[in-house]
Amino acid sequence: MLLNFKIVAITSFLLCGNLLFSQTNITPVFISDSLDKYINQAIKDWNVPALAVGIVKDDKVVWCKGYGILEVGKNESVNENTLFMIGSNTKLFTGTMAAMLEQQGVLKLDDKVTKWIPSFELKNKYASVNANLKDILSHRIGFETFQGDFTYWTSKLTREEIVAKMSKVDAVYDYRTKWGYCNAGYLTTGEVIEAATKQSWEDNIRKNILQPLQMNSTLMLAVELEKAKNYAKPYTWFNKKLTPISIPKLDNLAPAASISSNVVDMCKWLQLQLNFGKVNNTPLISEKAIAATRNPESIVGVNPRFNRLNHFTLYGLGLEIKDRKGYVLYSHTGGVNGYLSSVAFIPELKLGVVVLTTNDNQSLFQILNNQIMDAYLEVPYENYSKQALSGFILQTKSSENLIDSLYKVVAQKNKLPIDVNEFCGVYSNELYGKITIELLNQNLIMKFENHPEMTAKVEYTAANNFLISYSDPTMGIKEIPFKIKSNKVKGFTLLVNDFVEFTPYIFTKLE
Repeated sequence: MLLNFKIVAITSFLLCGNLLFSQTNITPVFISDSLDKYINQAIKDWNVPALAVGIVKDDKVVWCKGYGILEVGKNESVNENTLFMIGSNTKLFTGTMAAMLEQQGVLKLDDKVTKWIPSFELKNKYASVNANLKDILSHRIGFETFQGDFTYWTSKLTREEIVAKMSKVDAVYDYRTKWGYCNAGYLTTGEVIEAATKQSWEDNIRKNILQPLQMNSTLMLAVELEKAKNYAKPYTWFNKKLTPISIPKLDNLAPAASISSNVVDMCKWLQLQLNFGKVNNTPLISEKAIAATRNPESIVGVNPRFNRLNHFTLYGLGLEIKDRKGYVLYSHTGGVNGYLSSVAFIPELKLGVVVLTTNDNQSLFQILNNQIMDAYLEVPYENYSKQALSGFILQTKSSENLIDSLYKVVAQKNKLPIDVNEFCGVYSNELYGKITIELLNQNLIMKFENHPEMTAKVEYTAANNFLISYSDPTMGIKEIPFKIKSNKVKGFTLLVNDFVEFTPYIFTKLE
């Protein structure tokens, strides 16, 4: 059925730009006197080309500003209207939409997935039959965090094909025993939303959330960002330098990660959250729907007692739920190729912060959010950016040194244990599908069934191990083992960057 929500015109909802703000007792000195300087130094230290920050306090936007440049080597500056992909901060929109549909009587969050997608299947048969919307929205179906993502991420697979692929995943945990972050679960929710309303996930979000909120710049799909004029270009850190990359093709996982927005619109989203679904005392989303997204459904973890600011992390429907200095803090981060974001809010203080950035290899996006939050929480000032930077640099150099050492081994041109042509052929993995290795210009090259635009160079190191260099830098450079028996290649174990997936893939050579 189609949902008919009255779109409420909201005028004078948000003043944003180069703000002149009056000093009040509730504005921390760090915000009024030091935030600009702090950010301008931090984006240099962390090699972040583009960054935008929004702060909402007591229903007012007290900060809404862009920093840096849209594209390295050019002079066009970021402003408050600059678009960034928000990655997994998309998930709260999906969770909210599902909760709204429950309040409308269209579906129930306790509905089994198979009610709406009869073909839905997991390897764990009990989970297949019983998994409901709360399970897939709160990441408790048994998958390890990111498990399966290499198969789906920027792949040619359709949404329907990804849902079907979930039946091939060997879940690491038993059903409902442990939290494991699952992007495909949010895609599945998007497909349920479409089945229940006969409208696409993206049309539902546009009509029922973005338009009523007048989030007029926010885009639902990655393909839409490619056509936008004012957007920050994506970057990653690769080969010891900041490297431009393409906007990630994630529309097949859209309900998990595809939205692009700016701090103007995201401040509207924060105001809605802080007012429990109301804007200017006008209800746009029912308070019950808002509450459903914040109800703890999964335990993510318990932090050591010596962490004075945060002791536990729970998960709702697209939201992490934590404590911070005695307050309940709702938050989420987002990361896709080239972009990182952080959204956090404390309803008791009517305080919300959003940070949007480029360069997917940095910690500033979360550090800055914590720094701003703690200023309002009156936590004694410590420069979190400076504290974290030295360790981050050491870790980055350690990773780079490891790769350098592996390339040095490659340069030794050690003799292969068997004929090079034996490595050529077609390899298969139940979840992923097929990978082909070919000998091209005396180099072994991998080609990927689900990623036809991507290749990987395969270079011998030693002891049946090879260095894999993906043409997509976000996939990484990894040393992997081949299985060789009786002078025949039987298969290999494939790895990608943890940013994409932790779980190894075992490929078997087809005869």
